[in-house]
Amino acid sequence: MDQANGRTVGVHLTHDGDYLGPVGPFEVTDPWWSSVGAVTERVAAETGVPVAVVRLVGVTGGAGCRDGHTVYHVEALERPAGAEPRPAGPDVDALLGPAERRAGWATPAGLRAALDWAERALAAAGRPLTGPAEQVRTWNLSGVFRLPTATGTVWLKVINPTFNAVEAEAIALFGAVAPVLVPTVLAADPAHGRVLLDEVPGEDCWGPSAEEVAAVVPGLVAAQAALAADGRAVAAGLPDRTPQAVAAAVPGLLDRLAAAAELTEKELTAARALAAGLPALVEELAACGLPETAVHGDFHPGNWRSDGTGPVVIDFADSCLGHPVTDGLRPRGYVDEERWAQVAEVWSRAWRERVPGCDPERALELAGPLVHFGQALRYQQFLDHIEDSERPYHEGDPADQVRQALAAAG
Repeated sequence: MDQANGRTVGVHLTHDGDYLGPVGPFEVTDPWWSSVGAVTERVAAETGVPVAVVRLVGVTGGAGCRDGHTVYHVEALERPAGAEPRPAGPDVDALLGPAERRAGWATPAGLRAALDWAERALAAAGRPLTGPAEQVRTWNLSGVFRLPTATGTVWLKVINPTFNAVEAEAIALFGAVAPVLVPTVLAADPAHGRVLLDEVPGEDCWGPSAEEVAAVVPGLVAAQAALAADGRAVAAGLPDRTPQAVAAAVPGLLDRLAAAAELTEKELTAARALAAGLPALVEELAACGLPETAVHGDFHPGNWRSDGTGPVVIDFADSCLGHPVTDGLRPRGYVDEERWAQVAEVWSRAWRERVPGCDPERALELAGPLVHFGQALRYQQFLDHIEDSERPYHEGDPADQVRQALAAAG
């Protein structure tokens, strides 16, 4: 099949342990592998029953988590009329069989359990479902479902608790000092990485306006300064990604990348030299006077949502104890130079107001290599905790971030 645009999709359909056969290939216009709304819509139309994507089982072509040909395991939530079990064959059995490090929601049973939990939790909250769940996204880091209720949309999010912050607790931490900055948590099941969130009106702030930057950046800074000042950030038990922790972990990461031959000898030599200087950089960064505090961890504009009345920050799974410059630098790769200049100015001014005598501009100048090394470690953490079939989402990302650390140092 020729791919006109977006990507092509193939499906292996199951129901209640039975293999029902392939569906597709067919085209979808959404290029992103994790975006599965169009996939479930097409398969549901062909089978006549509601379905949900269990997980990605293969990718051919494409890059950067988009395009190419994607193959999914899809579970029919009801048995299609006339559908009979059929032999899958050894290759398909291998694709659909058990695997180490599989996400809790990435099995038919785990997926049904998450949806059943959400239905019970909404009923207990007095907001029962008024229709079927709509699956929006699923990949190795999270699954997202839109749930209709009589009083508005609710979002079910599932994440892997083995390598992510407890999202409801991170939201509560920030919300205690900045309630307008965070979404409303309706229910949570931390042991299984589940959370129900009330709808945040508006749109994600890709291409943020000057007004959105001027609202959300100082809002985050105010929350972080407050959490640092009263000790709650340190006491919260967030994952430790402070500058000292990052600097200590980088040599081990470089050893792993060297063993896998993911960096050239020249890159590796330069990266080891840069890593050797990280303790001194950590001291310079500390001298800038900004406190270690609770960090969002992925503070790019796609995680700001606004309807024009004030942005709300979403997706707290990467939250950690760290240096606030991690969040200060995060928007840089997502905005143009004009908007980045505004972000840097607004962020710096907000910190100077909260911590007189600090030097946030110097922190932004210094921290690039350390922040990219931190992102490399985070990507390696993803790879260490996801099953093999989903490694294409992050393969090569740690090495790429090391190269970006070298570029930032240069």
